[in-house]
Amino acid sequence: MTKDIKTGRYLIIVPTYNEIMNIKEFIPAVLKRDKKIDILIIDDNSPDKTARAVKNIMKKNNRVFILEREGKMGLGTAYIEGFKYGIEKKYKYIFEMDADFSHNPKYLIKMIESLNKGADVIIGSRYIHGVSVAHWPLKRLMLSKFANIYASIMTGVKVKDLTAGFVGYKRKVLENIDFHYIKASGYAFQIEMKYKSHLWDFKLKEIPIIFADREKGESKISKKIVYEALFRCVTLRFSKKPEKLKKYLKKKH
Repeated sequence: MTKDIKTGRYLIIVPTYNEIMNIKEFIPAVLKRDKKIDILIIDDNSPDKTARAVKNIMKKNNRVFILEREGKMGLGTAYIEGFKYGIEKKYKYIFEMDADFSHNPKYLIKMIESLNKGADVIIGSRYIHGVSVAHWPLKRLMLSKFANIYASIMTGVKVKDLTAGFVGYKRKVLENIDFHYIKASGYAFQIEMKYKSHLWDFKLKEIPIIFADREKGESKISKKIVYEALFRCVTLRFSKKPEKLKKYLKKKH
């Protein structure tokens, strides 16, 4: 077995664009949670030199890695590149996470434990016990809550936070998803990944987290991302009858 194979380790994938104000604190906050954790930063040519800061950390820490891209190419494509990296290196669990501390690293241990106990996909959920979101304006909170109810009804996936971006996967889940057909980014990407996992009959579980809005840097959410998610739910619902697709997938599985 080569030293590049990471069997038994956990990979945290973190897309970045202008996260210089967070990344220097975020990386050590994640790594200290478990010695088996590695971090893969996927940076879209941040003008604020986020990539340079990550490379400086890499000089002193061999658990940090980076993929640099030429420009802003979307959250979905960043995660897909990270998933392919994690699959190739044979990481046991592969996580999605934001760099702005809206996803508190303290929840990683409980998420890892849930995967150890049988969950195939673990979701850090803002809505499993009412609403657990701090510092959001009411308009944004209502939009997010409505979007999740709508997405659950349209896709048939009984998850309360389908748009959640704090998610952990067993490697086998990602190995069974054809990324070629996933074109969405943002909320739509998060919905589609959970939908595809559900179709494969993998076990999705939610644990409650408190989501705190970023304190440093600027939000990447736009109206375009919201509209894309609403439209993608429709195409997922009607592009193929879910029960027929599920039957087909189960034969392959």
